[in-house]
Amino acid sequence: MEQALAPALAQRSEDHLYRHRRVLATAPGRRVTDAGGRCFTAFCSNDYLGLAKHPKVVAAFKRAAERYGVGSGASHLVSGHGREHRALEDELADFTGRARALLFCSGYMANLGTVKALVGKGDAVFEDRLNHASLLDAGLSSGARFQRFRHLDSSDLQRRLLATEARRRLIAVDGVFSMDGDIAPLPELVTLAQQHGAWLLVDDAHGFGCLGPSGGGVAEHFALAEPALPILIGTLGKAFGTAGAFVAGSEALIETLIQQARTYIYTTALPPALAAATRASLQVLRAEPWRRQWLAALIQRFRRGASTLGLSLADSATPIQPVILGDSQRTLQLAAYLEARGFLVGAIRPPTVPAGSARLRITLSAAHTEADVDGLLAALADAGGYRP
Repeated sequence: MEQALAPALAQRSEDHLYRHRRVLATAPGRRVTDAGGRCFTAFCSNDYLGLAKHPKVVAAFKRAAERYGVGSGASHLVSGHGREHRALEDELADFTGRARALLFCSGYMANLGTVKALVGKGDAVFEDRLNHASLLDAGLSSGARFQRFRHLDSSDLQRRLLATEARRRLIAVDGVFSMDGDIAPLPELVTLAQQHGAWLLVDDAHGFGCLGPSGGGVAEHFALAEPALPILIGTLGKAFGTAGAFVAGSEALIETLIQQARTYIYTTALPPALAAATRASLQVLRAEPWRRQWLAALIQRFRRGASTLGLSLADSATPIQPVILGDSQRTLQLAAYLEARGFLVGAIRPPTVPAGSARLRITLSAAHTEADVDGLLAALADAGGYRP
């Protein structure tokens, strides 16, 4: 096995594509310390609203852990479904304006379980080319005919819909694309879905909490109710600051998933304490709109500064602000330079992004200050030959 695996690892390293894990010694947040004692300002977290260590969220987790313990003991369908899970599902349904919601252990499991429960042999799945890996894997493994249309290209999708004779047709897209930060053209996709008798699924992992007047994500941003957007998926480990995921939709959708989604049926439920913490997070998210407002102001501040520096940014009004460099080695070099200046950013390279589009994935949070953003911009300005 070693002889078979080692050459591929060596080649990955030579191509500047090797992935490394960083060990942190502190909680996630604006400032982090690694295991070696070095302190950084982090611009690589998905904790967009700064809720991961909010006192009310942490306190709710502690109280529930004292009462329920730290595990759930079984799957939801055996004995792992408790009061906190049920209450959170009800509150998420209300938050999204859907009839019901269903908890999953991760966004990956929610996407995989949902797609495979809804379509199979004889059906067709249409996905944006830049969808998250979990949606792509779900479509590929569903047994349905899997087609990828050009990024944000409704015309390409329409052409493919016109050519299909599939029994069921599922359109699946990210709400906010995780590596580019741009938003799917949902009104156009709703129209196409209705014209062609397709179901529309949106994974709004990076929109929930950040977009919409009350943080309801892309569905609220575009004012799309359940009939227009019947399958809405969100994760809890980003703007909510906890972990897990949910699917929101009609009574028939949720009951179908309970009966048929294997990633729901055959896995241990989230700990009740985590559900309780997420309930507290949702309360804070709703009660403190200033977090979204401050985040939006920081995004604009960063984009103005980056434009002044001549940096190549994606068309994104979300917390995800990729600086496109193209070359993987240069991306690693610039990330290392910023690290030496005290800033952590994500160096994203193929195959996570298409070849030739390596980038710094800079993510902003409501926990950041103006000084943090200005400091990062100053470091980027001083980066010299590392920048394009």
